Amino acid sequence: MTSLNYSSTEGGETLVSTPIERRRTSASRVGTRSKLRGPLLSIVIPTYRERDNLRPLIDELAEVLAGVDWEAIIVDDDSPDGTAQVARQLANERSCVRSIQRIGRRGLASACIEGMLASSAPYLAVMDGDRQHDPSILPKMLALLQQSDTELVVGSRYVGGGGVGEWSLARRGISRFATLVGRAVVPAGLHDPMSGFFVVRRSLFENVVHDLSGLGFKILLDIVATAKAPVVLEEVPFVFRARVAGASKLDSLVAWEYAMLLADKLFGRYVPVRFLAFAAIGGLGVFVHLSVLELAYRVERVEFVTAQAIAVGVSMVFNYTVNNLLTYRDRRRRGLRWLTGLVSFAAACSVGAAANVGVAAFLFSRRTEWVIAAVAGVLVGAVWNYAVTSVYTWGRRGNQ
Repeated sequence: MTSLNYSSTEGGETLVSTPIERRRTSASRVGTRSKLRGPLLSIVIPTYRERDNLRPLIDELAEVLAGVDWEAIIVDDDSPDGTAQVARQLANERSCVRSIQRIGRRGLASACIEGMLASSAPYLAVMDGDRQHDPSILPKMLALLQQSDTELVVGSRYVGGGGVGEWSLARRGISRFATLVGRAVVPAGLHDPMSGFFVVRRSLFENVVHDLSGLGFKILLDIVATAKAPVVLEEVPFVFRARVAGASKLDSLVAWEYAMLLADKLFGRYVPVRFLAFAAIGGLGVFVHLSVLELAYRVERVEFVTAQAIAVGVSMVFNYTVNNLLTYRDRRRRGLRWLTGLVSFAAACSVGAAANVGVAAFLFSRRTEWVIAAVAGVLVGAVWNYAVTSVYTWGRRGNQ
């Protein structure tokens, strides 16, 4: 498929348009006032520990969107610093602000989805709550959607006039690499698939919402990669601003979340990406089991059955801990719930181990090749463990 790119300059800024495939849609007339009772534009702001940034951000939005029917939907993941309380105070002071506080759920992408589903506006914007996205380009982004058949307008750091501001060389390199990898699952011509700042037509969001992964922190990439038809999009440059208050949420596990999202977009139609992660960690657990068994039985001269029991216990705790940290990071159990989760995980995996042995023994007794019998037992045990723990350890039932 050929992608045409063109740019034009307006008001000192470069607009990069990527008409991947133009589809005829009814373009809204240019205007700032909605003819509906609800707002024209809903701005979804996912937050976690952004208490000191919310009020200045809402003040900025009110200034740049003067004359536009807009609302801000703040979706907070139960921040320990009182971000949700500040959001509710703002909602009490301003009719254009709404607050959603999520309990027991984490993740930027899923927070954005929840916020957009709570809106009735025909246009939906997403931006961070840390004030690093420049809200002054929102009117231009909205106008582009109203004036044409464009479905998505992206605030881009990687087109003419855009930039990453004061980022270090290391962060610049990581961002460029992640952007390059992300282009494996998005159409050619989208320069900044890692952007977290965009405005989308409700019609596009509704077309993809049931198939979104909701994993990690890159909801834009999720939307574009999920769309079954090529998305008509444009990019507006902006310069990433320095953080004024609060702390960055980037950590060493962000790369894992990004890999999970890409894997889901590439292979999710065939097998759940969480199962792939669960199985991979299970494979590491086998290595841990054998290592502990070797240490206990061969080095410390512990009786074999005792050494085997120790190895089983250690590997089970290892599997639970790593799955809690990575596979179910958005549902992570902490404190006392970590311990109760371990108990439910051990109970489920004990049944899975019995199923493993039972299936393997049955197939072997029917003269099945021992390797095939063993692999079948492992697969049955793995599927059982994943299915049960996803419901009773990390699912809604496990979080009650």
